[in-house]
Amino acid sequence: MSVVKINVLTVPAEQRETLEKRFASRAHAVENSDGFEWFELLRPVEGTDTYLVYTRWRDEESFQAWLEGPMKAAHQGAGAGEEGGERPKPAATGSTLWSFEVVQQAAPKTV
Repeated sequence: MSVVKINVLTVPAEQRETLEKRFASRAHAVENSDGFEWFELLRPVEGTDTYLVYTRWRDEESFQAWLEGPMKAAHQGAGAGEEGGERPKPAATGSTLWSFEVVQQAAPKTV
């Protein structure tokens, strides 16, 4: 079955808008990757400054190929070359990657 990768980002309140805009500007950057199945950016509602970046992949190899290819290139080039400007500072102050295997799933029943 699929694998799920959740990037846990600590984002101070004053950086939330910046983080969300950066993700919005990269919309559709992952959808064409081989083995990609799903993406969600989850904003905290209360009691935490932690965002969750949820991605689902066909297998670990698909995730690793994206990580070492398109994702690495996108993050290395972020902000570079903009009229000699420096790369912008990260909006998150911390990041942890959680990995899971899907062992059960359910979808809504169609009538």
